[in-house]
Amino acid sequence: MAKFRKQDALDYHSQGRPGKIEVIPTKPYSTQRDLTLAYSPGVAEPCLEIEKNAEDAYKYTAKGNLVAVISNGTAVLGLGDIGALASKPVMEGKGLLFKIFADIDVFDIEVDTKNIDEFVNTVKNIACTFGGINLEDIKAPECFEIEKRLKEELNIPLMHDDQHGTAIISAAALLNSVELSNKKMDEVKLLINGAGASANSCAKMYIALGVKKENIVMLDSKGVIHKKRTDLNEYKSFFACDDHGKNTLAEAIIGADVFVGLSTGNILNQDMVRSMAPNCIVFALANPTPEISYEEAIASRKDIIFATGRSDHPNQVNNVLGFPFIFRGALDVRATCINEEMKLAATLAIAALTKETVPEHVNLTYGYKNLVFGPEYIIPKPIDSRLLSTVSAAVAKAAIDSGVAKRMITDWEAYKFELDNRLGRDNKLIRSLANKAKSAPKRVVFAEADTFKILKAAHVAKDEGIAIPILLGNKEKILGLIEEHNLDMGDTEIFDCWLPEEETRRNEFGDWLWNKRKRRGLTQYEARRHMRDRNYFGAMLVETGVADAMISGLTRQYGAPIKPAFDVIGVRDNVSRVAGLYIIVTKRGPYFFADTTINTNPTAQELADIAVLTAATVRQFNITPRIAMLSYSNFGSTQGEVPKKVQAATRIVHDLHPDLIIDGDVQANFALNNDMLKEQFPFSRLVDKDVNTFIFPDLASGNIAYKLMQELGNAEAIGPILMGLNKPVHILQLGSSVREIVNMTTIAVVDAQNRK
Repeated sequence: MAKFRKQDALDYHSQGRPGKIEVIPTKPYSTQRDLTLAYSPGVAEPCLEIEKNAEDAYKYTAKGNLVAVISNGTAVLGLGDIGALASKPVMEGKGLLFKIFADIDVFDIEVDTKNIDEFVNTVKNIACTFGGINLEDIKAPECFEIEKRLKEELNIPLMHDDQHGTAIISAAALLNSVELSNKKMDEVKLLINGAGASANSCAKMYIALGVKKENIVMLDSKGVIHKKRTDLNEYKSFFACDDHGKNTLAEAIIGADVFVGLSTGNILNQDMVRSMAPNCIVFALANPTPEISYEEAIASRKDIIFATGRSDHPNQVNNVLGFPFIFRGALDVRATCINEEMKLAATLAIAALTKETVPEHVNLTYGYKNLVFGPEYIIPKPIDSRLLSTVSAAVAKAAIDSGVAKRMITDWEAYKFELDNRLGRDNKLIRSLANKAKSAPKRVVFAEADTFKILKAAHVAKDEGIAIPILLGNKEKILGLIEEHNLDMGDTEIFDCWLPEEETRRNEFGDWLWNKRKRRGLTQYEARRHMRDRNYFGAMLVETGVADAMISGLTRQYGAPIKPAFDVIGVRDNVSRVAGLYIIVTKRGPYFFADTTINTNPTAQELADIAVLTAATVRQFNITPRIAMLSYSNFGSTQGEVPKKVQAATRIVHDLHPDLIIDGDVQANFALNNDMLKEQFPFSRLVDKDVNTFIFPDLASGNIAYKLMQELGNAEAIGPILMGLNKPVHILQLGSSVREIVNMTTIAVVDAQNRK
């Protein structure tokens, strides 16, 4: 799991706007007329319509896409009863997950009471505000009563995720594991260690899948739950087994086919695992420390299928595979509840998705060449973008089939298409690149490591396993910053190209450069002197294989690090033009802008070269480039030097690369609006192609466009990515944030991986 300091977590929540979520207006509000419609007197009209017909609230308000995440803070994560207010960061985090995975808006509500009646009445009194309610972190057995009463009295989707989320996801994993183990659901002997809310719901879901109740043994902190015990509440009594004289975990696990841990860490040992039946299944789901570690479990026997709740090992049982998509499907059909049929549908959909061909972006993200259904892949990965359409559609259909839906869906393909396009791929692209980088981190030299931002970014990249940093700069200053800010850089290598002890290396590097460029006017003295420049020295570390990539440019104008990269690294043999690319991350997904940094006024041929180079780079991110060659004209509608140049460049690319999806000259609004393009220019190769890459006619337009998007469009800009060099050297935007530097480091590592 990613390492972090306490201060990192506190800074994440406090810096900038405090917290993790905000409310964003969805209607225009810039004019007096807008405000008149938004509030008084215009707002009276939808109010009166809702008064006449309550269902119109879904038409005129955000109710249909709004979920309340509600807790009293009595069972928070691994923190226990910390109180309602202290639970708020967790509830905000749940809201963030709802939004990024399923585009569901959330208000988090912390109710400061442990009284069941007070809690239930509070939720009932505010329920009309919401399209659904997610109960969270409420301790057992109170949570059972609370959920039961609210389900009986409310007519909107409601679920206590701590109970049912783990049940749904682990049941999908169990279904697939039993199949892989050549066992049968109605024959497996299943042991559950833990008897809280999650264990209760898990056991019931397993029974729904075919496990026999009499084959389930449940343990609490006092041992096996059996019928002779007198300390059982009604929920534990339901799962009480006959007293067979086995009371401890070590005794009860002998011969079991399945162990499901919903308890505490490190209570299961290798001998216990070895005592289980052949082809055993072990789900050690305590978090963050499983009942037995992955390493110990795998070493205990070869015929084990193992899962945890952690992200750093195969088979993560994670609630995020379920709750966003379950609520998405329930909201979309205006279900009056989340019933057993809907939960079972989610389980079956998740299990079935595991057996389908895994998309390439998932393989790349997790560092696999070909991830397939098997002992180390019994459940989909959280980043799998198919979960939204697959699970949500299954839940929606189950709601309709079971008679709890108020809204019908008839065109399921259209619904799935809508879901697939709901979020775009912005966050997924960044996460995919980061995870790919982590799969084989490369050595990255940070040429300005004596500045705090660069050093902090190197620390983050090292901690997250994205890169192996090499620090270049004033060594004394670097060590001082490390000590001052308590950064754990371990044995990270540090180079200081100004120190006397580096003279031999400087001379060797200088002589190498002189031999390369002596017929281009460079003297040996000048070449050796260049090696006192961090950008020349850093580029030589890459060229000689000490490092795999270089990051520079934070403190100097963009051109300063470029010349050393050209002189030392050089341009690839098959590339005629180096160019700069920005990834613009938006809610609609990622867009690629070029050239934004290098070529002032390219010719038609140079523009064509830039387009081809950009297409090759976009493909490295496992995305098919669909390219608009931009101009102020549409396919010759206006005469001028720029439209002619763009048209000529487009023809060159068409001739040399007929399979490339590219067209122009075209205006930006037509490239982005398929309806307009289709209506006015149906002949364009870009019609129905969802353009994602834009080639600008000159540097001014490209540079202005990405900066406007960054500031006015609230988009994240990743770059500039330097395309066309022999080896990865990437130049930062002046004054980049730590996050932007880490993103560029990720790009540099992925670039280096692809070149290998």
